Amino acid sequence: MHKLPLRLRLPLLVAGTTLPLILFAAGLVYVKYVHDRDAAFDRVLETAKSIQLVLDTEMQGITLALEVLANSRALQNDDLAGFRNNASAFLRRYPTSAISLARKDGSQLLNTGVPAGVPIPPRVNLDAIDAVFRMAQPAYSNLFVGSVTQRRIVTISLPVIRDSEVVYEISFNPPLEMFQHIIQRQRPNDDWTMSIFDRTGTNVARVPNPQQTIGLKASPTLLPALLAQKDGKLPTYSLEGVELLTAFTRSPLTGWTVAAGIPVSSLTGPLWRQLAITAGVGLLMLLVGLAFAIGMAARIARAEMLHGLLINELNHRVKNTLATVQSIASQTFRSSSVRAGDARRKFEARLSSLGRAHNILSEEKWESAELREIIESVLQPYAPADSGRLGVSGPPVRLAPSPALMMSMVLHELATNAAKYGALANDSGRILVEWRLLAGKRLRLTWKEIGSPPARPAERKGFGSLLIEQAFAAQVGGSAVLEYSCEGIICTLECQHL
Repeated sequence: MHKLPLRLRLPLLVAGTTLPLILFAAGLVYVKYVHDRDAAFDRVLETAKSIQLVLDTEMQGITLALEVLANSRALQNDDLAGFRNNASAFLRRYPTSAISLARKDGSQLLNTGVPAGVPIPPRVNLDAIDAVFRMAQPAYSNLFVGSVTQRRIVTISLPVIRDSEVVYEISFNPPLEMFQHIIQRQRPNDDWTMSIFDRTGTNVARVPNPQQTIGLKASPTLLPALLAQKDGKLPTYSLEGVELLTAFTRSPLTGWTVAAGIPVSSLTGPLWRQLAITAGVGLLMLLVGLAFAIGMAARIARAEMLHGLLINELNHRVKNTLATVQSIASQTFRSSSVRAGDARRKFEARLSSLGRAHNILSEEKWESAELREIIESVLQPYAPADSGRLGVSGPPVRLAPSPALMMSMVLHELATNAAKYGALANDSGRILVEWRLLAGKRLRLTWKEIGSPPARPAERKGFGSLLIEQAFAAQVGGSAVLEYSCEGIICTLECQHL
């Protein structure tokens, strides 16, 4: 089975853990929206019921006042002039309204909107008159155009009873402005749409745009429910085309319906804002996580590369160590003019120096290392400082773990090569190691062999050459240049320092 590379697996892991959290947060936002929507429906219904109570209270008060007129002595005695005076006193609160006294057939005996003695046209709302004579109870009309006023009105009709029989019908047309003021006072804010409908679903009072909508039916999305149910909650569209959360309730007194609605946008607006914030924060977290995962994958990949490099270097060093030991033994016993015991002690000392060179970075705990200490420890087995064959010069400088490790490995390769084929392969050769600091916290180190046999590139590059020319630059972000001269190898290294 094909295995995804690490640089894809880590980002997929971050995405797989972050995206469900984003979706969960979005789900919580939507659940809150549904809860707020239900709460908004309940609030709208409570508002509609409070308006209905105010409306019923106002209509009940007017009805009681009309009952007093219906039972007045002047009307019981057919004193129409006296009744007109009583009606005029009642109408002081309603100067634009009128009171009518009619028979069962709709003919009017009196209408305060018409001067006495002037012919009065018959009433047109015969349904209300018939209900009063038939039920002997107050009746509340639908919206219609009055025969006298020639404008839209509603009426409150009451029976005039003598000897348990209805003899007349008395009606009063309350001003439509009264209903308009009721919903205006109860309107929570300008976003709300509120209406009072008669029993046919016709607007008696409405906000907004009362001038354009009074007399019109409820919107097609509301009218069927309005006629079929006593109360309810449903999404609708207003006559202006605004999407609403609407609630309505029917008055048990008048049979009229009060409806109220708030724009859906007042809820969906915050919903989209919260979703946008959630998505934005989630996306930011995802991007940060992906960036971290990609960076971590790159670091792990570099570490794996370094691990492989170290394994190869270990294998290579085992072979080099044997050659180094052989070279040290050869140099020690060949050049020594002293007794065999002294030669043996020198040989053991150089082997100990070789071991110390392998441990130097471990002893520094991989925090940093002094460059001079690295150089001297690595080169000690090959050219001790007191031998006169090693020149080391440069300012104090410390290297981070990765450059220090690579520097040690490169110097080891150069020293091994010098011991095998270069300046240290004879008795007169010397090695100069010099470094200086450059701008941008960079370091330039030069390895130069003097008195070496002429150097030339190998026909096939081995591990040591690849380590110096390619691995060093790749691992530390520096550069390495090898030059082959008649005096020996010259190697120039550049890397960052602390």
